[in-house]
Amino acid sequence: MESPTPKLTSLTSPPRILIIGAGSRGNAYARAIRDSTNGRVVAVADPIAFKRRDLIRRHVSTPGHISRNINGDAESVQEYSDWREFVEEEKARRAESGADARPGVDGVFVCVLDEMHAEIITTLAMFEGLHVMCEKPLATRLGDCLDIYKALRPEGKGERGAKALFSIGHVLRYSPHNMMLRKLLLEEEVVGEVISVEHTEPVGWWHFSHSYVRGNWRKEAATAPSLLTKSCHDIDVLLWLLCSPPPNSKRPPHLPSKVASTGNLVYFKKSRKPPLAGNATNCLSCAAEPVCQYSAKKIYGRQLQNQDTGWPIKIVAPEIEDVLKDHGMKAAENLLVNRLAEDYDDRATQEQIDARPWFGRCVYESSNDVCDDQIVTMTWSDDPLTDGLPDGVSGETQSLRDPGLKGRGAKTAVMHMVAFTEQVCQRRSRIYGTTGEIEADSVTIKVHNFATGHTQTYHPPAAGGGHGGGDDGLAQQFILAVDAVKNHGATVEDAQREYIGCTVEEAVRSHAMVFAAEEARKSQTVVDWADWWEQAVESELREKVTQTMYSIPHDMHGTAPFE
Repeated sequence: MESPTPKLTSLTSPPRILIIGAGSRGNAYARAIRDSTNGRVVAVADPIAFKRRDLIRRHVSTPGHISRNINGDAESVQEYSDWREFVEEEKARRAESGADARPGVDGVFVCVLDEMHAEIITTLAMFEGLHVMCEKPLATRLGDCLDIYKALRPEGKGERGAKALFSIGHVLRYSPHNMMLRKLLLEEEVVGEVISVEHTEPVGWWHFSHSYVRGNWRKEAATAPSLLTKSCHDIDVLLWLLCSPPPNSKRPPHLPSKVASTGNLVYFKKSRKPPLAGNATNCLSCAAEPVCQYSAKKIYGRQLQNQDTGWPIKIVAPEIEDVLKDHGMKAAENLLVNRLAEDYDDRATQEQIDARPWFGRCVYESSNDVCDDQIVTMTWSDDPLTDGLPDGVSGETQSLRDPGLKGRGAKTAVMHMVAFTEQVCQRRSRIYGTTGEIEADSVTIKVHNFATGHTQTYHPPAAGGGHGGGDDGLAQQFILAVDAVKNHGATVEDAQREYIGCTVEEAVRSHAMVFAAEEARKSQTVVDWADWWEQAVESELREKVTQTMYSIPHDMHGTAPFE
C-alpha cells in the first residue's frame, strides 16, 4: 500500500456496496465512499427504517452519486430491515443464471454492534467473491475472532488462494499522518533503531461519559473491555509500527515477548458521587446538575444550541436534525429533554438495563464497569535473524555489531488509554530511537536528530473525515481493492497486499494482543506472549483440526514471513 490517497481512476463498473448498520459508523463509511471513492452504495440494512432512509438521503441519493444500472437508468437503493434478508436474497440471486441474473453487491461494510460481527461475517463467508470490510473490533471474544479467521480462510493458507478480500476498520493505518510516520520510522529510519514508544489515546472526558458510561460500550459483559472497543486500533497501530516489516520486505514480524497491563474503573462509580446529588439517578432531577460537568443536559444542550445535530446528539435522538429543521429549536429541545428523562429504577431487570443506552443517567449511578484509565506495556526481546542478513543490510551496514538485529532489537511500547482529557481521540506519541526522537500529535510530526541537534517538523496532508482522514483512506483502499479484483483481473492475494495492506492474520494478532493484555491486567501478571499464543490460539485451532482439517499458517505467529 503506497499511499492512503492514490489517484482514483474512472470506474466503468464501480463496486456495488451494501452497508449493514446505519448508525454512526455506517454513516461515516457511506460518506467516505461518496466523497473519496467511485464505489456506489446500492443497499442498506438496518432494523430502523428512519436510520436506513436517513443514511440514503444524506450520502447516497445525492447528485452524481446515484447508482445506475447497465442501461444508465437510476437504480433505487435496496433496503433490508434485517441483514438475513440480504443473505436469503443473495442465495436466490446466485442460483439464477444467464441474462436473467440480477446484479449483486461486490462488497459489504459491516457496521453493526460489535457483538454481532462474528455471526454476520461467518455467514457472509459462504458467498465466494463477496468482499467484506468489518468495523473494529473484529469480535468481542477471542473465540469469535478465530471462528471468523477459519470462515474467511478455511484452508489455513492465509491470503494465498483466498476467494474474497477482507478489511478491518483499523482506520489509524490509513490516515496521512500515520502513513508518513511509518515511512519515516521504517523506510527512512530517521531515529535509527527504536528503543521505546509512549503512545496516548486521549478519549476525551465527555466522549467517555457518552460512549463508555452511558452508552452502548459501558459494560464488559454486554460488549467487551474498553481496551478492545476503544483502543484495539491503537494496539494495532503500535504493532504495525514496531512489529510488521517495512513494505515489500520478506522479513518475518518481530513479535513482542511480554505484555503487561494495569488499569481500572477509577472515577465513574457511586463512591465518587457528589453529596449534593443525593439519591438522584438522572441529570434532569439532580440538585447537582447546574454545577456538574457531566450534566447530560449541558453536554448535549450546548451542542444543540450550536445548531449541531451530528454525533453524539444524533445518537441520543436520531431524528433531531429533522425536528429542528421542520419544527424549530423549541421542538428539538423538547425532544432532547424527553430522551434524557428516560431512566430506570429498582424494578428494572438487569436485562432491561443492559438492553439500551441511558444518556440522561447520572454517570455515578450507571451500570458501567469498563476501565476509564488503562496502561498496556508491550516488551520486545532481541530476536536476530539467523537465515542471512535482513532486507537492506549490505556493504557498510554489515559492519554493525549484529546486522541480524536490524529492526529486531529489544524495545518497549507503552499505550495509555485515558478518559480524562481535553483532546478527543487526537492521539499523541513519542518515539525514542538510537539516533533521534519523534514527537507526533496526529497533526504534525517532529523529528529531532541527536547528532546534528536539528529538529525538522513534517506536516502531513490535512485530510477531512474521521480519524484524521483514516475513514476515507480505509474506504478508498478497500474500494480500490474490490475494483482491482472485479475489473482488472487482480488476484485477491495481490489486491489485499497492494491496496488494503493488512491481512486477516494481522487483524487477529492485534486483537489477540488486546485479549492477552486484559488477561495480564485481571490476573496482575506479566504474560509471556509465545506461551499465551500457544495456549489461547494454537491449541484452540488444533482442537478443531480433526473436525475442519484446518491449521493456522506459520506466518501468523512469526516463524515464517507473511507472503
